[in-house]
Amino acid sequence: METGFSTPLFEIFQRGEVPREVRLLAAQGELAPRAQEQIALLVLLAGDADSEVASTAETTLRALPGTVVAGLLARSDVPERVRAFFAARGVEPGSSAGEDATSAPGDEAEEGGEGEESENDGEQQSLLQRIAAMTVAQRVVRAMKGSREERALLIRDPNKLVSVAVLSSPKLTETEVEGIARMANVSEDVLRIIGRTRAWMKSYTVAVSLARNPKTPVATSMNILPRLMDKDLRMISIDRNVPDVLRTSARRKLVTEK
Repeated sequence: METGFSTPLFEIFQRGEVPREVRLLAAQGELAPRAQEQIALLVLLAGDADSEVASTAETTLRALPGTVVAGLLARSDVPERVRAFFAARGVEPGSSAGEDATSAPGDEAEEGGEGEESENDGEQQSLLQRIAAMTVAQRVVRAMKGSREERALLIRDPNKLVSVAVLSSPKLTETEVEGIARMANVSEDVLRIIGRTRAWMKSYTVAVSLARNPKTPVATSMNILPRLMDKDLRMISIDRNVPDVLRTSARRKLVTEK
C-alpha cells in the first residue's frame, strides 16, 4: 500500500517482514506513537493474511473516534487509497486537517514511565537485563516509545525490526542520530536507512560521521563523498579503517580539486 509518508518501521510492515506477535500488537493500536502512522498500519493490517490480525485491526479501526479520523484524512499527505478505505466505511475527510500527533488515537503518552526510571532501579535489575528479558514485541514498543537510554541499547539489537523501530521513534533527536551514525556496532541496515533519510542527511555532522564509519555500506559512503569538505576528505584518505575504494576515491577527489 502506498502512503503519503514513510517510516523505516512502516516499510518493514509493507514488505511483510514482521512476525505475527508484532503485527497483532500493531493491530491492537499499541505500537505506533504517530496517529497517522497507526491508522496507516491498521488499514494495511485489515488486509492481513492472518484472520485474527485482520479482524483485530478492523475492530480497532471501528473504535477510533470519527472526528479524529476525519481530521487526519483531511491532511494533504494522506493517499487516496487510505481515503477510499474509509470512504467505503462512511468516513469522509473533515473540513480541516488534523495536526501532526506524536501519540496515536487512544494512546497515552509514556513519558516518565518505566524507561525514565531506569537510572533509579539498578538495585533490582539493570536496564540491560530488563531489555534482555523482553520479547521482540516488547522491545519494539520500547524502541518506539521508550527513553533515550533504552533507544541507545535497542539500536544495537540484533533483531532488525527492533533497531529499525528506534529510527522510527518520534522521540529520536538529531543528536541521537549523529551518535548512531558514528557507531561501528550497529547493523549496516541502520546506517543505510540513515543515509537515505533526507531530513537527517541535511546535517553535515551526520553525513561526515556516516562517511567515516567503517561499517557504513560502501555505496552509501561513496554517495556522501562529493559533499565533504577537504579537511574531512583528507581524514578519510588516510583512514585505514574505511574501505580501500573509499580511501582511494577521497584521495582522487582531493587531487582533482586542486
